[in-house]
Amino acid sequence: MKKLHLIISVIIVIPVALVYGTAHQVLLPWLFHFEAGTTNLHNVLRAFMGLYLGMSTLWLAGIFNKRYWQTATVCNIIFMAGLALGRLVSFLTDGFPSSILTIGFFGETILALFGYYNLHTYNAADSTSTR
Repeated sequence: MKKLHLIISVIIVIPVALVYGTAHQVLLPWLFHFEAGTTNLHNVLRAFMGLYLGMSTLWLAGIFNKRYWQTATVCNIIFMAGLALGRLVSFLTDGFPSSILTIGFFGETILALFGYYNLHTYNAADSTSTR
């Protein structure tokens, strides 16, 4: 349970990163009905891929090495809450997107809250057991 938010995040974020960075010319038009038609947009999507894979690497470190769990969890909370907040701003300013992106908002919000819950639950338990 302690690492579940990180495991779920890795399972979701790595494939999304690969879509953004390698398969965006095929999958983005099919999923979201838009094309990445410029070199600049290709570059931005590949940078997103790098960011997502970098964050996933930290989360994997938190899954497999208890010394990194807290750092990975804080990073995961900020990452997921940042995505959800950005989508919320878009909802308010641009309107609602497709179902898959709306579902993404709820998933990101749940993962941020789940990570926050785990951080406080397991940090409290760890500090109590060391006294």
